[in-house]
Amino acid sequence: MARPRSVSDEQIVEAARAVFLERGVGATTAEIARRAGVAEGTLFTRYATKADLFEAAVGLRDVAPWRDGLPGRVGTGEVRGHLEHVARRVLEDAARVVPRLTLMLSQGHAPDHNPLLRRIGDPLRRDLEALAAYLRAEMGLGRVRPQDPEIAALALLGALTQHVHRELLAGAEGEDAPPCPAPHFTPADPDRFVSALLDLLWPGLAP
Repeated sequence: MARPRSVSDEQIVEAARAVFLERGVGATTAEIARRAGVAEGTLFTRYATKADLFEAAVGLRDVAPWRDGLPGRVGTGEVRGHLEHVARRVLEDAARVVPRLTLMLSQGHAPDHNPLLRRIGDPLRRDLEALAAYLRAEMGLGRVRPQDPEIAALALLGALTQHVHRELLAGAEGEDAPPCPAPHFTPADPDRFVSALLDLLWPGLAP
């Protein structure tokens, strides 16, 4: 019988997150292993590369399950309702990931060739591709007005991302964000924001 793991993957990820938040992308796997209380080789039996561990620490591996469900929504239900569902999930993911990623990248200046940054690339790319593909399919069914699906997807996701950044900069504190007092700042209600955003964008998408 295999010996049970004395240190779980979750504990390793938590240790990596703490070290990356303190040291930025320049943190070493040796530092992370010490924080987690495991041998460095153990890290690489769980996560093949430092980039894999960084993605897990940021939370990028846990985001966007909505992408997998979008193809099954084509031609069913109400398109606006599906877009509101996507928007709420994007806000939830971004509210968790953006503060972590911002703090980790703010610790020092990593060179442009840093493999961790290359691995992340454009975090919105896969979201844009998935949403554009959904909109293109609905346009083919006449359920969305014909137009450039990439631009439509970018308009929605761009507004959501900008909203998250504004909340962060104005004083909303993410799970890992340090205190950032803003006495006159009141975070916007996500459901209200999504509804108002679709009130603005849907007339241009409705068939």
